[in-house]
Amino acid sequence: MSLLADLYDAHLTIGGHAIAWREIVGNGFGLASAIGGMRRKVWAWPVGIVGNVLLFTVFVGTALGGQGAPLFGQAARQVFFIAVSVYGWYRWRSTRSAPDAPAVVPRWATHRERAAYLVAGLVGVVFCAWLFTQVGAGWPAPDWYYVADAWIFVGSILATFAMARGWVDFWLVWIAVDLVGVPELIYFKYYPSAALYAVYAGFVVWGFVVWLRAARDEAPRVDRQETEAVA
Repeated sequence: MSLLADLYDAHLTIGGHAIAWREIVGNGFGLASAIGGMRRKVWAWPVGIVGNVLLFTVFVGTALGGQGAPLFGQAARQVFFIAVSVYGWYRWRSTRSAPDAPAVVPRWATHRERAAYLVAGLVGVVFCAWLFTQVGAGWPAPDWYYVADAWIFVGSILATFAMARGWVDFWLVWIAVDLVGVPELIYFKYYPSAALYAVYAGFVVWGFVVWLRAARDEAPRVDRQETEAVA
């Protein structure tokens, strides 16, 4: 039990600020998962789940006797990440045509699909902001905290679901999440996570270009193959 406690409490001290190894390693798994997602590899999902578990323990913060303010929206989204990642893992394994082939062929969401997730996102943010306000942060949180955390929570789930579906849109949703997530994490002194989110911002632009090209180059070939098969 002492060993587990020591591992849980292990941290680096940089500039007088304690940084849990769980935060560093969890974000490392998150970055590896993002790279796997860009390459459309099935292993991206289980790797991401490991990172989600580690980051959950980080963001509940003082609620579990840790360091820093507990960001419950950030923590709760790790739980939903795991659930959506199980779905994505199953879907990508099912759609992969060969062991070494990309798991999905990227495409843009249809107008109906996009309208559905935008409406769901708006409703989700309004509801979660209200819910987080009712629950409270357990400390004197500024009003914007609840709205920001609600968007990070809902937007992250939307992006993960869109990735599982193979929609190019998911990269754009991630950019919108990072634009809110980075300032919030810096404000609450989760510096490793903030740094990784900043790296994500550049990486997401790269991933968007990669998937955009794949959608352009691979989708017509898939359509032709399906047409020939029907014929």
